[in-house]
Amino acid sequence: MTDEPRNDDTIDTVTYEGSSGGWGSMRGMVQTMARQMSSPGALGTLSTQNKTGGFMCTSCAWGKPKHPHAFEFCENGAKATLWELTSQRCTPQFFSQHSVSDLRSWTDHDLEMTGRLTHPMRYDAASDHYVECSWDEAFTAIGSELKSIDPKSAVFYASGRASLETSYLYALFARLYGHNNLPDSSNMCHETTSVTLNELIGSPVGTCTLEDFEECDAIFFFGQNPGTNSPRFLHPLQKAVERGCKIVTFNPIRETGLLSFTNPQRPGQMLTGRDTDLSCQYLQVRAGGDIAAIMGLCKYVFAQDEARGGTLIDRAFIAKHCTGFDAFRDKAAATSWERIEQESGLRRADIEEAGRVYVEAERVIGIYGMGLTQHVHGFENIAMLLNLLLMRGHIGRPGAGICPVRGHSNVQGQRTVGIAEKPELVPLDKFAEMFDFDPPRDTGMTTVDVCEAVLDRSAKAFIGLGGNFLRAIPDQGRVEPAWEDLQLTVQIATKLNRGHLFNGRTSYLLPCLGRSEEDIQASGPQTVTIEDSFSHVHGSLGHRTPASEHLMSELATVAGIAKQTLAPNPAVRWDAWTADYAIVRDLIAETFHEEFHDMNARMFEAGGFYRGNSARERIWKTKSGKAQFTAPEMLAATNVADEEGRYRLVTVRSNDQFNTTIYGYSDRLRGIEGKRDVILISPADIEAAGFVAGQRVRIVGDAGDGHHRQIDHFELVPYDLPSGTIVGYYPELNPLIALNHHDQTSKTPASKAVPVRLEAES
Repeated sequence: MTDEPRNDDTIDTVTYEGSSGGWGSMRGMVQTMARQMSSPGALGTLSTQNKTGGFMCTSCAWGKPKHPHAFEFCENGAKATLWELTSQRCTPQFFSQHSVSDLRSWTDHDLEMTGRLTHPMRYDAASDHYVECSWDEAFTAIGSELKSIDPKSAVFYASGRASLETSYLYALFARLYGHNNLPDSSNMCHETTSVTLNELIGSPVGTCTLEDFEECDAIFFFGQNPGTNSPRFLHPLQKAVERGCKIVTFNPIRETGLLSFTNPQRPGQMLTGRDTDLSCQYLQVRAGGDIAAIMGLCKYVFAQDEARGGTLIDRAFIAKHCTGFDAFRDKAAATSWERIEQESGLRRADIEEAGRVYVEAERVIGIYGMGLTQHVHGFENIAMLLNLLLMRGHIGRPGAGICPVRGHSNVQGQRTVGIAEKPELVPLDKFAEMFDFDPPRDTGMTTVDVCEAVLDRSAKAFIGLGGNFLRAIPDQGRVEPAWEDLQLTVQIATKLNRGHLFNGRTSYLLPCLGRSEEDIQASGPQTVTIEDSFSHVHGSLGHRTPASEHLMSELATVAGIAKQTLAPNPAVRWDAWTADYAIVRDLIAETFHEEFHDMNARMFEAGGFYRGNSARERIWKTKSGKAQFTAPEMLAATNVADEEGRYRLVTVRSNDQFNTTIYGYSDRLRGIEGKRDVILISPADIEAAGFVAGQRVRIVGDAGDGHHRQIDHFELVPYDLPSGTIVGYYPELNPLIALNHHDQTSKTPASKAVPVRLEAES
């Protein structure tokens, strides 16, 4: 196969004629290295990535195997590391030459291309410039501002990259200060997972481990794209297919990463261009149609069970371990195939063909990503997938389970060690005992709550531990102007991004070490730990010389702010914790003893140490003490009715992107090059609307909440998509997402099936 975009007279859609991986992946890494002018030593750093004794990738949260490949990194993992190891520097001189207002006109890509931040900076409103300051000045001023406000009006946000040690202390700091306002990037992507799985099976995380992919007979994918979001996942998928496992994919977009894979670590495939076909069936469900599609699978299972004399469904498992089965069975019986086809956009025959794969498999894994979580009825999406798996006992045995694929490398671990706005998820009594204080017990703010608090001016301070909060949120056009009314904003970061260009009345930009860099404290080089998507914890040790002698670690920065904010407490030893992170790990082990006992001794175990999962052991920590079937009241995951001219917008990442970080403008795996201001739409929908391919259009939000949302001058690109479903890039299209367009249970912004209309530009 070639690996070039194809858009010629023989077809009417843009596509990509290559596979995932292969030489295209290699070129992507080389181009990033050239753009960042990374030193040759960066290649040595990559050789230790995701390996015992090395450092853990800051990109996705995919598992780290006990027996790693020679190169245990993927294209996007390499890009993240090379991006961090850039030779370019964003210095005080740069800020003296550019006002903050002028920088707002720069693209996300160009802002981060300025390089690593080198000095602590204070925003000077009079000159509209960042100016250099000392760390002591910053800590003193931040502490003074925090002491002057009600703690419950402050927000401590955490991105998914902060270590377990830093996250634990950050959460402790918030509670010692007096609030539970601890949203993190999980609020924007997988909070629906945490809420749904916790309620229905008693575990807020997936039940699978890497070893399950060596035993499964079938894998059902929903709304997850490993080719772009977790490319190392392609290796176990390839091996599974080669031993006979079948993969069935449900996704509105035909993603190359689930169609075929050329393994860069197999010389034979690289030299011959041979690839491995992955999905045996690929069903392009319409955006928001997954509940209906899975209900169709379940109806097929019920029909086959009846035809086989009741021997297909695992009734012994259901009787012993589940509740709610009868109501779910009745709901499936009462749901017509006509409605299923209408809401899913799929034919009954195709759903039944997928159902045959399910019933013929002894061990099934259900995989999903934000294509299920980021919906108004995301809870019901995940609950329906659980229904399907529970029917045949595919939770709690080897080679089977439910597997949400997380984004940021430690976003799951942050929740584990206390970054949570929900006090019931945190052992507050243990914190009170260990640190001699009375923790706040009220529920804190989610990401959506924070945005609403900024809009109504009840929020007074925001501290961002990494990330690009203001760029990642919905309704950016409404929130950005209100952001400048905050009394205090603090951003801890490695590189400049758009979120740093909107500042409160007092504002600091604090540069930190990257995970690949040496972290030297009073006791010597420091190790940090992270948790992957499979609940395995890994030690991470950086070896590179820091980008600037003025950088501080994230942990030291948190401790520095906390010392200037809080009253002295003999049980709280910020200096000792900063000097030796092993002491912090002992605190984590004491707080969460069952999961983190002997943490210091275990953190460099090959493949990481497993902190366990109760649902995997069929111990259901739910209100009923059993796994819960549910009977959905709807078949569409959106709450906006279909109307003529209304589309369901799905926002996605490109192949040259991780979250809000834009490495470049090559979405190779979708055949789109050199641009991001595009809307992918089916040729039939282009024709029906009276548009033409390549036309520039205006995208207008259609949430019906009284607020006008509009983005102009986007190019229509003909693409293979279900009718009524259109696709564009995150975060550029986030301003179209209404704050109230979120999952009904978790408040995760519903960045999928966003109601919009398209208008011709005059």
